[in-house]
Amino acid sequence: MSRYTGSKWKQSRRFNFSLLETGDETKKRPYGPGQHGQDRKRKPSEYGSQLIEKQKLRELYGVNERQFRRLFIIAKKDTTTVTGTAFFRLLESRLDNLVYRMGFARTRAQARQLVNHGHFTVNGKKVDIPSYLCKVNDVIALKADSPLKVIKESLEGKPNIPAYVTVDVEKYQGTFQRMPERNELPKDIDEAQIIEYYNRKL
Repeated sequence: MSRYTGSKWKQSRRFNFSLLETGDETKKRPYGPGQHGQDRKRKPSEYGSQLIEKQKLRELYGVNERQFRRLFIIAKKDTTTVTGTAFFRLLESRLDNLVYRMGFARTRAQARQLVNHGHFTVNGKKVDIPSYLCKVNDVIALKADSPLKVIKESLEGKPNIPAYVTVDVEKYQGTFQRMPERNELPKDIDEAQIIEYYNRKL
């Protein structure tokens, strides 16, 4: 399954969940999109509920199905951490997500594009792979010859920077300080449903 490139607001209304983590998408019209959006009140099946939770998380991080499944398999092999938390941590460790979390981009899609175009380094080395998994204490920095306008605008918007990353605005760089705790991650996702979904599939 390819990555969805349509309206995030439409997807958010479909899932009744803010994919942009602002809550703006469902304020005005808190029901599904389309002509019959207000009439879709039928409770989904158990499988349907699991699929919805999986799609919510996948769309939140903007990951295609193949990458998403691969990360789940890696998380399941982690014997030191609860599978759901390990899965979240892998998604949070992606370079495009950390660029977004550090406030260098307004959305994950914008962060993915900036990384793809080679505007960031990890520990001094250029990395242009959005799915690159960073490690704790990795330093992510803007390349000296990269355009600053879009990043300045994002930082000036006073983004909500989580406690597990630190940002030096003057140097346009940030550090992945530690792995996030579950209570620092999206609360409207039921990862147990996602685990059940993949246990059916794998």
